[in-house]
Amino acid sequence: MASSSQAWIESIAKHAIPPNASFPEGTGVYYIPNFVTVRGEITPKNVLLARELPAFVTSYPDIISRLKATEAFEGSPHGQPNHIIMNEYLPGQGIMPHEDGPAYHPVVATISLGGHALFHYFRYSPEGEGDAEDAEGAKEPSTSNHGRRIDPRPVLTVLLEPRSVVITTGTLYKTHLHGIRDITEDLFAPAKSDSKPRLHDLDVQLDNWELLADDDLKKAISEGKTIPRTTRYSLTCRDVARVASAGKLLGGLSKR
Repeated sequence: MASSSQAWIESIAKHAIPPNASFPEGTGVYYIPNFVTVRGEITPKNVLLARELPAFVTSYPDIISRLKATEAFEGSPHGQPNHIIMNEYLPGQGIMPHEDGPAYHPVVATISLGGHALFHYFRYSPEGEGDAEDAEGAKEPSTSNHGRRIDPRPVLTVLLEPRSVVITTGTLYKTHLHGIRDITEDLFAPAKSDSKPRLHDLDVQLDNWELLADDDLKKAISEGKTIPRTTRYSLTCRDVARVASAGKLLGGLSKR
């Protein structure tokens, strides 16, 4: 089966998901608004302890089947997510730029419920580049992955609407970082007719502007209004390659 973005779009369209999910072309990041309608544990050796997923992701609204239908996980070991983490983010809470690590197949689907958020992708600063501010705008350089500096300017910025999903694949999964700033509101510069709205303090554009589905939110952003954050819940869906039953793992430990 073709792996081009066009094949993705055709697959998504077949399953009644808005068609223009890829942005910009070739980034390997896909945004789908209204993915949900209005109505595990991993060992230090990267082994997932098997357990049944809850009914709300396998029965109704059957999130697993919906994610499988996008074909995002087609090349993963199980062909669909087998590990979901739910997090709550209160206004002012975020998550520092990070990579997801080697335990997972290099695809992650993040579903947002409740409030909105701005999801930023960052690159590591090239070696030899001068000291830069960290990804939160502090004076000291941020370090990660054995002290590598992070460029504070996002390479891609995605507004996550409630009930949307953002799927990260390819280079932006493997070699970049992603995070959410720990702020209580998002301030936008008024939109110009020939460009996308921009964040006032970071001066970066909303790369998924054309894909947003909430007309009231888009109107407020285009008028340069401040959008307060509310409590947001995220479902982070991944595929862990190595899976073991708890009984087998404990049995193996007892023989040591």
